[in-house]
Amino acid sequence: MFYREAGDFKTSYVSDSQTFPIAFDRYCYFVTLFIGVVVLPFVVNDYIVSAILAPFFIYSIAAIGLNILTGYCGQVSLGTGGFMAVGAYSCYKLMTGFPEVSILLHVVMAGAITAIVGAIFGLPSLRIKGFYLAVATLAAQFFLVWLFNKVSWFYNYSASGQISAPERTVLSIPVTGPNVEPWAMYLICFAFAFISAVLARNLTRGSLGRTWMAIRDMDIAAEIIGVNPLRAKLTAFAVSSFFIGVSGALFFAVYLGAAEAGDSFGIQKSFIVLFMIIIGGLGSIFGSFAGAALLVVLPVFLKLLGVDLMGWPTDLVAHIQLVIVGFLIILFLVLEPHGLAQLWRLGKEKLRLWPFPH
Repeated sequence: MFYREAGDFKTSYVSDSQTFPIAFDRYCYFVTLFIGVVVLPFVVNDYIVSAILAPFFIYSIAAIGLNILTGYCGQVSLGTGGFMAVGAYSCYKLMTGFPEVSILLHVVMAGAITAIVGAIFGLPSLRIKGFYLAVATLAAQFFLVWLFNKVSWFYNYSASGQISAPERTVLSIPVTGPNVEPWAMYLICFAFAFISAVLARNLTRGSLGRTWMAIRDMDIAAEIIGVNPLRAKLTAFAVSSFFIGVSGALFFAVYLGAAEAGDSFGIQKSFIVLFMIIIGGLGSIFGSFAGAALLVVLPVFLKLLGVDLMGWPTDLVAHIQLVIVGFLIILFLVLEPHGLAQLWRLGKEKLRLWPFPH
């Protein structure tokens, strides 16, 4: 078959340890990247971008951030929605305070501010773990949402309590505000998701990623062999919060255009991202994308099938969606704890040996 390693020789350690060691995987990767950059911007419409592609890329970035903290470092967090709110409100204050600066820099700076906040809230992880750490991050979620709702400085003393993204351009093309073209929204979200995936992949494969995994597997043994738990846990919280802050800034500025902390970044947002990495696969960058894709496409598919075709009430379809998501979580936790990423790996292994038995 076409999916074989025969004749695909490796002459160096670098070529043997690359992300896509099989030539066919590399070709598929570059073809997918070409389609995403050159083809899709010319064929997507507003519905596809706003309903599927933009939320998929934004949630993928948030899932990558949470996966670094929970999947790679083993620190449970239920504060993802709050940290997304930090990124959103930081981006808003930067956009209104420094209108001459590029929106791209504002998004990155919002991620950096969120990284600092995440490191501060990660300090309890040095003393507590597991369920107690989850409760501490849940407290951070409620505190941050309360802070952005009650302190009017964060929303520039607006009477409505909402934040609205002013129009900003990149190369004279609007990417925020009411006049954003679908392809522009798609490209900026795609670019940030691609860069985030590359950065996360390199971080998790380097020495920092190995210290995170050592803490995850057995923190006492890791400390004995020289891993600094303070540095490992705080860097995990900071890096994770950076990606989550970037996703929050994009979610507010590019996707929604306006947001309110309680409605846009409530506790349900934290659970959605957590479900994404559980279904997609803990400790996997690909799993972050797979879980985000499933939970973004699922409500769109159910709406088309249940509401548009079958004529079911919208609230019934929403309840069916909750049942399906809950069933998938139980199914993966019991049968395949490593999620869709592990199923993808097993499928490729069987394809490499086909038609011979495994």
